[in-house]
Amino acid sequence: MSQRLKIYFASDQHLGAPTQEKSFPREKKFVAWLDEVKKDADAIFLLGDLFDFWFEYKTVVPKGFVRVLGKLAEIRDSGIPIYFFVGNHDLWMHDYFEKELNIPVYHKPKEFTFNDKVFLIGHGDGLGPGDKGYKRMKKVFINPFSKWLFRWFHPDLGVKLAQYLSVKNKLISGDSDVRFLGEDNEWLVLYSKRKLETKHYDYFIFGHRHLPMTIDLGQNSKYINLGDWIGYFTYGVFDGEKFELKEYKN
Repeated sequence: MSQRLKIYFASDQHLGAPTQEKSFPREKKFVAWLDEVKKDADAIFLLGDLFDFWFEYKTVVPKGFVRVLGKLAEIRDSGIPIYFFVGNHDLWMHDYFEKELNIPVYHKPKEFTFNDKVFLIGHGDGLGPGDKGYKRMKKVFINPFSKWLFRWFHPDLGVKLAQYLSVKNKLISGDSDVRFLGEDNEWLVLYSKRKLETKHYDYFIFGHRHLPMTIDLGQNSKYINLGDWIGYFTYGVFDGEKFELKEYKN
């Protein structure tokens, strides 16, 4: 990392929702943000649900999103590292990003260290206590046999069906209740506190909740939720010393 350390974080763009046409202005806004942060970024972390639905057939990926994919390719080709964590809407991502864009894809939270600060980073779905209905559903979604069955749907049918369910089914969507539940009821906060019992982390960085949050966990540790690019247009930036949540107003 360079002396001018700048690491950027963003999550939950949900491109394609509720339709390609209606999400297009948000895609352009996110691409503009990428174009801006590439000027001083040492790394960019995308914490899932970039797409409202994503499934990789062996030779087919969902149509659209060429602007954001092209911008990610440009940034990565310039030498800036990009890290992608799948969310609950794009959990069927396999190796397309890795092969086409040289962007590593993670399916579980992962630890990183920057300037002696220890981060635990992930999307956040299915972590902590509660949310049992989604956890059961996720086990079905990520089961290899379920993915094999879905591949037998023609993409025109499979993608259309999945997009419909993604928008309509609040259990799948995971964003039906975008309000602060209180520190004792925020399951990602509880998850972070449990992790602190066994190891110190300076920052827990997650998405999924669609609500920008910074919560002091004690022990010089903070929980950060990045918000979303639907109503808040928020992102995180770490400058080597401190982490801040900011709103992109372009």
